[in-house]
Amino acid sequence: MSFTILTDTSANLPSAYLKENGIGVVPFTYYIKDKPYSCLDTEGFDAKKFYRAMRMGADIKTSQINLFSYIHFFEPYLEKGEDILMICMSSGISGAYHCAEMAKIELKAKYPDRKIKLVDTLAASLGEGIFVIRAVEMRKEGKDLSEIFKTIQKEKKRMYQVFTVDDLMYLKKTGRLKGSTAIVGNMLHVKPLLKGNENGQIVNFAKTIGRKRAIEGLAQKYNQLVKEPENQVVGIAHADCEDDAKALIELLNKKKPPKEILNVMYEPVTGSHVGPGTLALFFLGDDDVRSR
Repeated sequence: MSFTILTDTSANLPSAYLKENGIGVVPFTYYIKDKPYSCLDTEGFDAKKFYRAMRMGADIKTSQINLFSYIHFFEPYLEKGEDILMICMSSGISGAYHCAEMAKIELKAKYPDRKIKLVDTLAASLGEGIFVIRAVEMRKEGKDLSEIFKTIQKEKKRMYQVFTVDDLMYLKKTGRLKGSTAIVGNMLHVKPLLKGNENGQIVNFAKTIGRKRAIEGLAQKYNQLVKEPENQVVGIAHADCEDDAKALIELLNKKKPPKEILNVMYEPVTGSHVGPGTLALFFLGDDDVRSR
């Protein structure tokens, strides 16, 4: 049975790749001065201008994908007789996945013969996007919908997401990071190291002094925890700090070079939550890697 692979804009994949592989994308929305925007075209998005505006104090608000947006997004595929594999942003940082679940229930009543598989990746940005790439690869190998779904459900436990930010106020402001840890990174040049935990939530697990050591800390986690890098696509996402991304790539290639490194600028919705200057790394480790 034919099936389509879908995702949301948080997956942060290049528009050309999505188009080439027929990946449908539902957008998260962001607001500047109460005017709504979405970013379905990463190549047309002026990221430098966006993050420059944030540094100058622009107030960016966001909204999750709601039930009706998912229904409107899914239904044309179901009408054509397509089954669906939807690869979603973490339920630990957004309620969008739960809206997708509600849309699935409504649509299954109308299209009982269609399959709708939803993956809560417990990830964001390329932590999500890498699983879209994985699904595309498996589909090209002739794997069916159920097999791909089961594989990603298992492999998502192995996704390690580690990042550093210039200013923790963005995560604190949007509720992505709780408590006193949200201010320590703004004092005395302390740079936090954060990760996605077992529930897909953001936690601050360490701190370093200075940006250089923070970048080295990301590479150190990679060297400690990555498994079979020669067989995987590793992701780097940054919020307008290209030189830091290049420095991290150099460090990754020193000891355990991966098969490929995908380096992207954060799309605006996820980027507005982590803030300009954020540098993130995504790779696969052991099954318990999220707890380490």
